[in-house]
Amino acid sequence: MKKVALLWHGPEPIGICVFCAPAASVTARSRYFGIKSAARGDVLAGLTRQLWTLSRVVLHPTYRGAGIAAAFVRRACELCPVPWIEALAVMGRVNPFFEKAGFTRTGGRTRAGAEYFIRDNRGQAKA
Repeated sequence: MKKVALLWHGPEPIGICVFCAPAASVTARSRYFGIKSAARGDVLAGLTRQLWTLSRVVLHPTYRGAGIAAAFVRRACELCPVPWIEALAVMGRVNPFFEKAGFTRTGGRTRAGAEYFIRDNRGQAKA
């Protein structure tokens, strides 16, 4: 785990974003970045320094559907010290949530059918 961001409403946590190190090999990522062999140690080390995976986004059911989650994810990403953030979403074809949070749908998919999204985080405010 690289970072956890919490969203609070008063004293209650209502949302969480979990950022992790990227998996060694994601075919959709390799295609997007033109990586030939991400499993090589030097490539993987460079990848881990420059890219994190947004692995979980959870928002309390009471607050869903109001646009809060996209704004929360956008801000959580802005505070990450890496130039790239990726996300995989099975429901990405149906719900434009990640696009509202500043991610780009790449058109790539995993074997399990998850959509691959990438966020160019270069130049984002870190404070």
